[in-house]
Amino acid sequence: MKLEADFVGARVEPSPNHGERKGCDAPDMIILHYTGMPDHGQALSWLKNIQSEVSSHYFVWPDGRIVQMVPESRRAWHAGKSFWAGEIDINSRSIGIEIANAGHPGGLPDYPDEQIEAVIGLCRDCMARWQIRPERVLAHSDVAPRRKVDPGERFPWQRLHQAGVGHWIEPSPIRSGRFFQKGESGQPIEALQGMLALYGYGVDITGEFCEKTEGVVEAFQRHFRPACVDGIADMSTIETLHRLLTELPRFQGTDEV
Repeated sequence: MKLEADFVGARVEPSPNHGERKGCDAPDMIILHYTGMPDHGQALSWLKNIQSEVSSHYFVWPDGRIVQMVPESRRAWHAGKSFWAGEIDINSRSIGIEIANAGHPGGLPDYPDEQIEAVIGLCRDCMARWQIRPERVLAHSDVAPRRKVDPGERFPWQRLHQAGVGHWIEPSPIRSGRFFQKGESGQPIEALQGMLALYGYGVDITGEFCEKTEGVVEAFQRHFRPACVDGIADMSTIETLHRLLTELPRFQGTDEV
């Protein structure tokens, strides 16, 4: 299969690691990753190596250059075991974008302006062509809590949102007060799990603040309340989550949250 760029300006460097989309004719999500390797060239080579069994549709260099490896019509292998809003095969529903950044292993360096502008332009183009809603642009850590932490708490989600990409509100201030953490149980924990599940996260509504719930809270904080990522559901975390839910199109005008 000859690969032609779906995104104007992308350089084509094919990866053999892709297949047919399953149960979904077109992508309705975009998943953002960081490469997590200090050598960006090595990271790109790994995504194109048949032995790696991983890939993404796009790779964005720090200087803003964009490489396309997999046709958008095909299923790239970037999300792994994942979940969002009832769906378990995120690869079949999404476009994967790898952003060249050393990530947590490299001290979580900042993302250069040129790179973020390129990511914004690429996302907006994909969203327009595939009619992907802004809130369906997500972090790898959102769809795979505990297992993945990219693109990390320093990724500028607010800047993307201002350009029409992703969902964001200003987080509620961190302050003293009631909080919930691992080991607790009861109706407030059940309500918290219910809100996280309504937003899309993969969490069981048990009323028990278990390790899995802690990991989902961390993932939420990493994306939406990055000033403190500790897995503790304080009032800042809960209020931010509730406000995000009330702004989702599917809940506006209802009393579901």
